[in-house]
Amino acid sequence: MDLTALEHALRDEPSYRLDQVWTWAARGAPGYGAMTNVPSRVRERLDAEVPFSTLAVERESLARDGTLKVLFRTADGHPVEAVLMRHRGGRRSVCVSSQSGCPLTCTFCATGRMPFGRNLTASEILDQALHFRRIEPVDHLVYMGMGEPMLNLDAVVESSRRLPDVGITHRRTTISTVGWLPGLRRFVEEVDWPLRLAFSLHAPNDALRSELMPVNVRYPIQEVLAECERYVAKRRRKVFVEYVLLRGVNDRVEQALELAELLDPSAFKVNLIPYNPTGAFEGSSPKAIEAFRATLERKGIVATVRLTRGRDIAAACGQLAAAPRTPRLPAAGARVTP
Repeated sequence: MDLTALEHALRDEPSYRLDQVWTWAARGAPGYGAMTNVPSRVRERLDAEVPFSTLAVERESLARDGTLKVLFRTADGHPVEAVLMRHRGGRRSVCVSSQSGCPLTCTFCATGRMPFGRNLTASEILDQALHFRRIEPVDHLVYMGMGEPMLNLDAVVESSRRLPDVGITHRRTTISTVGWLPGLRRFVEEVDWPLRLAFSLHAPNDALRSELMPVNVRYPIQEVLAECERYVAKRRRKVFVEYVLLRGVNDRVEQALELAELLDPSAFKVNLIPYNPTGAFEGSSPKAIEAFRATLERKGIVATVRLTRGRDIAAACGQLAAAPRTPRLPAAGARVTP
């Protein structure tokens, strides 16, 4: 919901009324009508004046593994996609977008090829998480959907403040960046609660990274790593390095050795990401991925391979693009694996 509009609508009410309404919403209430300790006259006015969500659901797609992708529209018509990932063991992770589209045009990412719309407001970011909270409890969140969070830092940070009310602690919240240095510097300097940081690197040197990710021409690897290390020094938490593996491009053993030389094992963990097809590259083979991981481990770098989820509905890493698509729902009686 638009929290600014909500505050304005309740300006003549007791100060606690705003907290009452927000608490209901954060706990998954389906609408104002469910808020039984809020007077009916207030609920009726809110129904008339403040839409319960800033986003309208346009389409939902359910993957075979239980991953749910939702295409939303903002009030002014911009597309936004978000994903709920259901993991074995009960963990429920939400991947939210911070922009409609992305202006940074990484070559392997579908989002960068769609028209850029605008930054999302804090309420529009938060409403993505609230939508899934109305379906079931959620406990992890990543700002890894559409957009570069550090280009919209104020709204991202403002939305993150309220996530613990939704059931997602700051220590289970991760903000990812491709290395937009002005925003990253502000994040390190200004955010004093324990949000986690991930750096999308995807290449072991500036020459290759600049080909894959134009942002690197402006902000080279070493400058971004230095800021990440400053985060580690201040927060005492390692930074996740995200590295998507592209066949014949960045997945050779010698490139793994180069990456190991680049990273301080005390400051970074590597998350290797199998490439999810977007039409631009081919993914590395399982053998190449394992060789890359094992090479990093031998050099003392902790490295894991991300489990791909939602690929069959274009909900996996790098695939969000709000493209027209027929929803894939399971056939009657089909088994959905969490």
